[in-house]
Amino acid sequence: MMAAMGIIMVAAWSILNIGDYLAWSGVLLVTAPFMMVISWLMMSKTIARTSAHFPVLNALGVVGVLLASWGFYQGASFNAPILSLIGWIGFNVYAYWYSSFGRRPSAKLKIGQLLPELSLRDASGRSISSRSLVAKPTIWIFYRGNWCPLCMAQIKELVGQYKQLEALGAHVALISPQPHKNTMALAEKFDVPFEFLTDEGNQAGRLLGIENPHGLPMGMQMMGYESETVLPTVIITDSTGRILWVFETDNYRLRPEPGVYLALLREKGAVGNASPTSRLKREVLDPA
Repeated sequence: MMAAMGIIMVAAWSILNIGDYLAWSGVLLVTAPFMMVISWLMMSKTIARTSAHFPVLNALGVVGVLLASWGFYQGASFNAPILSLIGWIGFNVYAYWYSSFGRRPSAKLKIGQLLPELSLRDASGRSISSRSLVAKPTIWIFYRGNWCPLCMAQIKELVGQYKQLEALGAHVALISPQPHKNTMALAEKFDVPFEFLTDEGNQAGRLLGIENPHGLPMGMQMMGYESETVLPTVIITDSTGRILWVFETDNYRLRPEPGVYLALLREKGAVGNASPTSRLKREVLDPA
């Protein structure tokens, strides 16, 4: 993203001082829309998911490279098509490589098995066991931390559905390996009857096989976060703590919508004593 910002600045300066509008406008078309989308995601914290590979932005990038190349053919600087190509390649590196985890389904999250016992810290600072939270169906959301705008948007969506979740008799547990003070701040921000929990040392994440050893973006360590974080994961358990459904995304920009949880909980109520494994299954979302 820093490279994209640098290319945008060079292109804007070139348009103002050199001209070659066609070529440098092509460079802007490659990089500016991508930066606008990423900036909006980071600042608004209202978008919980995107497309897997941004096909529209990719198409704009191709058009931008062609415009920059045509401008060079018309006599513009060779720098324009070079920078446009660098910007387009960088975008594809982000969309197809950086956004993905190379994730495999966790062997610890088997449909129909009991959720392993987890030791967590609640918003008041008490150490609690996950076994104390499974008296009714529970949605367990493992998120990376308050720094993650998509995680915050995902939680905000779920908060908006809390009355429907309560009506279905469901419980929600939000879990992150972030510093506990951040979990407390999140609980104060969203005054809803959810469990806001800290996974100290990412012990629960490791136990479940969903840890991400170097998942924290560079520089966030200065805000007190550890380099190891958790892979975004959603687990739904029944009132006995048995796993009904697992969502393990391989792209941090892809998250399930709240309506999915509500539909699954309603389905669970509808099937009665039927085997949950016959109706509900693991989902591993792979953008490839």
